[in-house]
Parts: sequence; structure tokens; C-alpha cells
Amino acid sequence: MANNELPAGQVDDWAVLFSGYVPRSFPSPEGTTATVGSTVGFMRSGDKTIVIDPGLVPSRSVILDPLKERGVSPEDVTDVIFSHHHPDHTLNAALFGNARTHDVWGIYKDDKWHVRWAEGFEVAPGVRLIQTPGHTQSDITVLAATKDGLVAFTHLWWRADAPSGDDPVALSNEDFHAGRERVIALNPTLIVPGHGPAFELTSETPR
Repeated sequence: MANNELPAGQVDDWAVLFSGYVPRSFPSPEGTTATVGSTVGFMRSGDKTIVIDPGLVPSRSVILDPLKERGVSPEDVTDVIFSHHHPDHTLNAALFGNARTHDVWGIYKDDKWHVRWAEGFEVAPGVRLIQTPGHTQSDITVLAATKDGLVAFTHLWWRADAPSGDDPVALSNEDFHAGRERVIALNPTLIVPGHGPAFELTSETPR
């Protein structure tokens, strides 16, 4: 295990607010309409309240209601993290008007762009970003140290069984598979994929 890649500290709380989905046959043909949902993550650590990938969902309530159940209003969210810039993972970011936004290149708030690469950046105690290009060249993975072990929020998997081989829309499948191996080497307790429920690594997990 590459211990120097693991987050320092531990988050206070974490959850999957919404488990996304994607068609079995994707990308869809031109002129058709696909039903796609982004898996939306959440964590609290110290004074930070974080939402990951608030993108396409059937209704904003599937994001806001689970937050309300945790006593969190949209104004309470301090940080939004994009795994990458496809609209299905970013569309509802404006729900969180007080938050700073993180991507591979920097941190954004109002008219301020703090320039920094995501690799190794600590968003909060127990929350670290690493760069895992492949699906896009701007993909990042969020590593969260929890009381139950390491949780990796990543688009290197769309769901537990997919993509089963190459990513059909990847800019670089060489990078894509290298990213998977990098995350697997960290031995996460759970992987939270881009379009599905959290899953445990097994011998059947696509590499």
C-alpha cells in the first residue's frame, strides 16, 4: 500500500446521498435520450461539509432531502468536488452558493480562482484528492479516511461491473487502467463509482 497517498486524519461522517445509474449500452446513439444519474457523495470533517458530483439526478430533492435529514442546508455546504467536468456530474453545483468548488486545476469561489493541481491536495482532515485521468484528462479521485476504512469516490468505475474492460469514451485507456490499479493498490474498503452504489473490491472487480 502506498501509505504516502492516504489522507491524514479521519472524516467525522460520510454517505452516498444518491446512487446513480447509466444505461447498459452507453454512450447512447445520437438523437436518442439516455436516462443517466450521477452518484452524489457527502462527508463532514472538522468545519468542512462536502458534496461530491452533484450532477444529473431525477429531482433535486434526492440531494437536498438526505442533506436535510442530516441537519445540513444547502448554505451549510462549504466545498463541492467535481470528479470531472461532464455535465452529468456538475449540473446541480449551483445549489450550493456558499461553497468553494474543487477540480483538477484549482479551487473556485465567486470570482477567485486559486490555481493548484489536485494531486495530493487535502480538502479537509481525512479527505485527499489524487489525479486519475483516463475517462477524461481532468478526472480526480476523492480518498476519504473513515472509521470503517478508506473510501474512494471515483469515476474509474461507472458501477461495480462496468466498464468491464476499456472505457468506451476514455481519452486514454492506458491512463484509465493505470488509475484503476493505483486505486486498487490503496486497498479501499469501499469504492463509490460514478453511476452506481458503493461496492467492495473482489476478484471480479474489473481492472
